[in-house]
Amino acid sequence: MKKIIVPVDFSEHSEYALEAASMLAKKNNAEILALHMLEISNAVINKADNMKQMESLFFLKLAEKKFEEFLNKDYLKGLNVTPIVKHFKVFSEVNDVAKENNVDLIVMGSQGVSGIKEVLIGSNTEKVVRHSEIPVLIIKHNPILMDFENVVFACDFSEDAIQQYLNAKEMVIKLGSKMHLVYVNLPGSRFKSSSETEKLVASFLRKAEGSLEKMKEVNYVNDYTIEQGILNFSNLIGADLIAVATHGRKGISHFFEGSISEDIANHSTLPVMTFKI
Repeated sequence: MKKIIVPVDFSEHSEYALEAASMLAKKNNAEILALHMLEISNAVINKADNMKQMESLFFLKLAEKKFEEFLNKDYLKGLNVTPIVKHFKVFSEVNDVAKENNVDLIVMGSQGVSGIKEVLIGSNTEKVVRHSEIPVLIIKHNPILMDFENVVFACDFSEDAIQQYLNAKEMVIKLGSKMHLVYVNLPGSRFKSSSETEKLVASFLRKAEGSLEKMKEVNYVNDYTIEQGILNFSNLIGADLIAVATHGRKGISHFFEGSISEDIANHSTLPVMTFKI
């Protein structure tokens, strides 16, 4: 892990993410890119060029000053931290910046959202998760330790999730953690018998690992929703991190079907890491 990007909006939760990133950077001798999305309003954009340039310059200088103050933290001393200010209006473009800079991980702070606000608006963290092709680590609280001893990796064990499983496995090795594989079985039309689930997992592991050695490490959970099954299992084993594969649905598909990874990112008190399919 050589580069970690932290989207910063100068909030308490983005400071949590920055501190978490600093702990990971120290362990991996990595560089931190602190990214601020400078959202220029349409009112400024639509003004005459000279006026627009003057106001844009003002907001840029203001952001740079706030960055200097925000990055003056004891836990960042000795680390290579690069502040980046971009004139973006949407958080989906964090992925573009991460790819341009060959970033290995995005770390974000989130307080989560719920109810009608979650349905209609979502959160900036959700928007990044939905678009990011790079793993996203979501931090909910002030990080005390970043020793992820037990990591729960949940997926549907479909062929589509093989690469994400391998990516998660590689990340878990870098973190020095133990991975607990989880399959959540649901009631109703999506229910699978024991033989059906074992056949599904066996096919997955043959293609992903070339063997069935990890069959004994797979945990089968029965619950009413996938989200609740993952959260309940994570609490049961005392997990430190939840990792999930996400389809990153957008538009009308996302509205009707939702995203399990985004729901978990919103509702889990544990850190969550997402890997896009």
